[in-house]
Amino acid sequence: MLRLAAALCLSVLPCLAASVSGAGHPPEREVYPARVTRVFDGDTLWVKPLAGGRYRKLRIEGIDAPEICQRGGAASRDALAARVLNQVVEVSVRHHDDYGRDLAQLTHQGDDVAAWMVGQGSAWSYRWGRNPGPFKDEEARARQARKGVFSESPVELPRDFRKRHGPCPMPPR
Repeated sequence: MLRLAAALCLSVLPCLAASVSGAGHPPEREVYPARVTRVFDGDTLWVKPLAGGRYRKLRIEGIDAPEICQRGGAASRDALAARVLNQVVEVSVRHHDDYGRDLAQLTHQGDDVAAWMVGQGSAWSYRWGRNPGPFKDEEARARQARKGVFSESPVELPRDFRKRHGPCPMPPR
């Protein structure tokens, strides 16, 4: 009996270690079509899956839009709303953020919505450490063309704005 328990432990431990360390297969993406029902700001929105179920709050993966109370925040929200509000998008979720939102890649009419937002100058490519993020080329073109948030100097990254001012007050409903 003791040998069976030891053998079982030895066969299970590598699997547990792989799942805890993130090794092995990446987490599966959840992909579904949904209608955008509300745009809160330039990188946060609500969708209703077409297959039914609850409304879901999403944060667009790979971008950082200005805070709604930051210069450019309302314009960023309006750009996203003009593109996707009441439209059907394909949602692809693999992660969740610290606020319980699904981090999602959105596709609308064949376009990556995040890349489009950065290319319009309505958001930054999300940075971490020295990495310029997934949409660095779109951001460089928007900066060069002085589009949107890049039209005026100086430009303050949303994370720096949040550090200095804290969160924006909730808008009235």
